[in-house]
Amino acid sequence: MKILVIGSGGREHAIAWKLSKSEKVEKIYVAPGNGGTAAEKKCENVPLDKSPASEEGQNALIQFIRREKIDLTVVGPEDPLAARIVDRFRVAGLAIIGPDQKAARLEASKVYSKAFMKKYGVRAAESQDFSDPVAALVYAKKHFDNGAAPLVIKADGLAAGKGVVIAENFFEAETALSSFMKDKSLGDAGTAVVLEDFLVGKEVSVLAAVSVSPGKKGSIRPFVSARDHKRRFEGGKGPNTGGMGSIAPVPDFTPAAQQDFIKSILEPTLRGIEVENMDYRGFIFFGLMVHQNRCSLLEYNVRLGDPETQAVLPLLDSDFSELCFSILDGSLDTFPLKWKSGAVCAPVVVAEGYPGSYRKNDTITINEKDFAKTGTQLFIAGAQRETKNLLAEGEGAELRTSGGRVLAVSAWGSNADEAWTRAYEAIKFINFEGMAYRKDIGREDR
Repeated sequence: MKILVIGSGGREHAIAWKLSKSEKVEKIYVAPGNGGTAAEKKCENVPLDKSPASEEGQNALIQFIRREKIDLTVVGPEDPLAARIVDRFRVAGLAIIGPDQKAARLEASKVYSKAFMKKYGVRAAESQDFSDPVAALVYAKKHFDNGAAPLVIKADGLAAGKGVVIAENFFEAETALSSFMKDKSLGDAGTAVVLEDFLVGKEVSVLAAVSVSPGKKGSIRPFVSARDHKRRFEGGKGPNTGGMGSIAPVPDFTPAAQQDFIKSILEPTLRGIEVENMDYRGFIFFGLMVHQNRCSLLEYNVRLGDPETQAVLPLLDSDFSELCFSILDGSLDTFPLKWKSGAVCAPVVVAEGYPGSYRKNDTITINEKDFAKTGTQLFIAGAQRETKNLLAEGEGAELRTSGGRVLAVSAWGSNADEAWTRAYEAIKFINFEGMAYRKDIGREDR
């Protein structure tokens, strides 16, 4: 079969890599892809003239799928999902993995998702939403006057990971609210905000497959747990990033916490999706805060997480393409979802300056012989193959940095310590000007 993967990051490279392992998959197109997918087995990048989040871009992809007789599309990032790509593809009679636009609001609107949580009894932090900046300021001042813990400020819309501020005092809250709501630093995404209580605990990510068709009983099958280390520097210090690396599974996510997650978050989420008559056949991300085996939901993402996917998919011991079709045909509940033993550590290597203004176009050199001996997998995110013609784009073309998060090294080990050792041994064989990474992925919980 032929499969189209939409996206250009490390998550999409990991998805394409996992699909390539299936004997049933003949060809994988990645639109637009990156320097990693350009050289991946069975893969070919598809340049895009228009964004897949635009109607023109989606129409062009529909034409491409029909021309190439592609059997399935898997959507990686959130923007196309919020922009109705699933709805359009299904109207066109095309098989696609992802939620419809109604379900995509669980990520696209924090106001909507918090209302959904409250309506269906999903345990989460207490919160209120505001579209009036003055009213939001009054609430924030009262919060701090009462001596409460830090205040979490979330922009309502999609903000590429920049829409959450943890304000330690009223001045920081006032600054964030003014930036979001008055200065429109996030565009329309910050027109409305959610203000919520700060939760204490350790963060855990649970990715899951979802198969819910309108009017039918559905299923959500959770994957092994993961943890994204968001802060830029060791010890959980510095600014938040898109993710400095991930581990899977999470050693401190106990069986008791897992059961609490299923009862207090997963099951009411499934019930809500069913009652709201959503067409949700894709993946979901549960961002959790766990304290004393009690889970609270921080957020939904309506797709696989990044960089969690780079740690979780290497542990999947089932055919990923077959999993996708079980999601579509309603047989997910009985799909043989199997996992390898051991653990994966996947530190992310970033460009100098990230998450601020960062270097670009630096040549990446890899000692492929020694790197291969480590048995680790390289997932490219922000790097492209230097090429002057399409024939040159491939394994032999020079790899150059093009983004802040450049790549992830995904290493399996029989336990977390072995995975950590193998990952950081492999990084020694990669080099580019200004490269940087945290050395405590899997050994620090933030």
